[in-house]
Amino acid sequence: MSLVLLVAPALALPNIHQLAQAVDNHYNHLRSLQADFTEIYQGSGIARTESGTLWLKKPGKMRWEYRSPEEKLFIGDGSNAWLYLPAEKQVRKSNMRKLEDLRSPLAFLLGKTKLEKELAGLAFAPEVQAWQEGDSVIRGVPRGLEDRVHEVLLEITPQHQIARIMIHGVDDSITEYRLSDQKEDVALADSKFHFSAPPGSETIEDQTGE
Repeated sequence: MSLVLLVAPALALPNIHQLAQAVDNHYNHLRSLQADFTEIYQGSGIARTESGTLWLKKPGKMRWEYRSPEEKLFIGDGSNAWLYLPAEKQVRKSNMRKLEDLRSPLAFLLGKTKLEKELAGLAFAPEVQAWQEGDSVIRGVPRGLEDRVHEVLLEITPQHQIARIMIHGVDDSITEYRLSDQKEDVALADSKFHFSAPPGSETIEDQTGE
């Protein structure tokens, strides 16, 4: 009686470098992006969920219209950023370069950086459950932010879109952005990213971003 040894062919493991390059290529070719977003924050005994619509346009322009649970508006024109809180009649103005803290991973959506350059130790995170079936989750540490951010998780769709960003702070806080109904290369006028303080509102110079 002969012994038959069955040897399974080696499974081809996904390549983190190829995935990172595919994501870079996808966003480097985009001029604009529109998406619905959900922003979830947990930390210091606080749990907060907000949602609205996000628009991005190269170079470096963004508009966040928060609708739930209350309205607010965040606009960045590439140089300056404004956060308008209608309920408080208050505007907080920042230099966009000062926003390269917890919002820095959103630079990937503008296609102005490379994942492997921005995130040290880039690797798959197979133990993290994906938000959407079929997506891959990768992790890394934003270079230069090690004192504030423990790691960033990015959920990547089979189409190489970023569907979710999770930012783990060194203070054990978690800030998560979920993006859905993404529409690419939509026509966006530059005026959408201009901000004028409404009459009667107070403007505060804020050097720390939001």
